[in-house]
Parts: sequence; structure tokens; C-alpha cells
Amino acid sequence: MFRLDHKNVLITGAGSGIGKAIAELFARVGASIWVVDRDTEAGAATVSSIAATGGTAQFAALDVSDATAALALAAEIPAMDVLVNNAGIGHVGNLENTTADDLDRLHAVNVRGPFNLCKAFVPEMLERRSGSVVMLASIGGVLGVRDRLAYTVSKHAVVGLTRALALDHSHTGVRFNAICPGRVETPFVQARIASYPDPAAAYREMASTQLNGRMARPEEVAAAALYLASDESAMVTGSCQMLDGGWSAGK
Repeated sequence: MFRLDHKNVLITGAGSGIGKAIAELFARVGASIWVVDRDTEAGAATVSSIAATGGTAQFAALDVSDATAALALAAEIPAMDVLVNNAGIGHVGNLENTTADDLDRLHAVNVRGPFNLCKAFVPEMLERRSGSVVMLASIGGVLGVRDRLAYTVSKHAVVGLTRALALDHSHTGVRFNAICPGRVETPFVQARIASYPDPAAAYREMASTQLNGRMARPEEVAAAALYLASDESAMVTGSCQMLDGGWSAGK
């Protein structure tokens, strides 16, 4: 169960954090991985990590906000069985200290990015009537999150994009699902925690929003992505898989 043998998988933002964990796990269960990231050095490191454990991976540099580049990449590489739209950026701020440029910057990567990749790779899936698209949304795509205005707006849009695609293509055999993690110990979060005078206290405060009292690990998000990518989830489309340690249960 939960194998991806003989499947081609493209994962954006796979140079670090959740994307890297997904790439490494998917390679271990038989997938051929395309590691996509705008950071060439980080992407190459993920490819090397996969190769070291006997997996198959190749790297492609891409800024997901560039629609023309996404289409060009799709024309150059094999058809994908699974597309994981993981690439994303964060921003801390409320209305008073979030600019229009901040909002546009997050929209370009977090919303137009998944849209661009779907435009590039999903048409071939629709022709085959087979494929799985996994979006990385957020708890911020379902609930409001304090001091994350631009991020919350962008992740609500990702959830909406996922549901719209699932509805429009519900009878094609191509599935669209989102994962909505709470706080995850990614490099971005770890760097923010380290910036506080008392990092241990900052961790406890951030983790306290999740009822189990800790943050998720990237590998745990990767496990949810594997389920949604695999044939075992054939009946799942248009879903938003909560992975938030119970955060949303009391809301």
C-alpha cells in the first residue's frame, strides 16, 4: 500500500523543509522525482540526498510565479502522474504593516504559482484521465491567523483553487486535494523562533495553539501527501486535510 512505483512526480519548493521531506519519502516508495526549486544549490542537495538512498531524482530550476517558464518546463520533461504544489513564502504582519507589494508578492508565489503549474501540467493529466494534484495550503487557509494577513489571504485562495479544480474536473479521474498544516518546524519557522530573546519560550507559545502541544515535523506532512498522491486515496478529491494537532477542533 501507498506505493508510487513507476510514477513521475514533480514537487515545487523541494529544496528544503516540507518539499524536501515529500521528495525524499516519495522516492523511497518508488517514484521518479523532479525536484523543482528556484534555489539551485538547495535543489541539487535534495537530488543528492535522494540518490544516496538509491532513489531517482532530477532537478529543474523554476520560479513558480513565471507562467511562461512553467509551460516551458512542462514541454521539456516527461508527463507527470503527481504534481505537488508545495512552493510558498510567508509574511508576518497585519493591516498596518502589510503593504500592497507584500500582498502581491505572496499572491504571485502562493496563488499564481500553483495556478501556473496546474496550467502547465494538468492538461496532459486530463487527456490521460489520471493524476493527482496535491496543494500545500495551511491552517491559515481555513481559519484566520493573527499577524499573518497576506499569508492568510493567499492560503485561503489556495483552498479555493483546490476546491474549484476538483469541482470542475470531478469526473475526469484527476484529483485535487489540499493539506492544511498548522505550525511545522520548517527552516522559516525555526529562523523566526531563533530570532526571539528566549527561543524555548517562543517555541512553547507557538506550539500551544496546537492541542497536542507541539509543532508538526515535515515528515508528518509528507506522509499525508503520500496518501493523497497514492491510488489508495482514489475516492478523495476536493478535500482539505487538516494536519494541525487539533488547532481547528476548538474553532
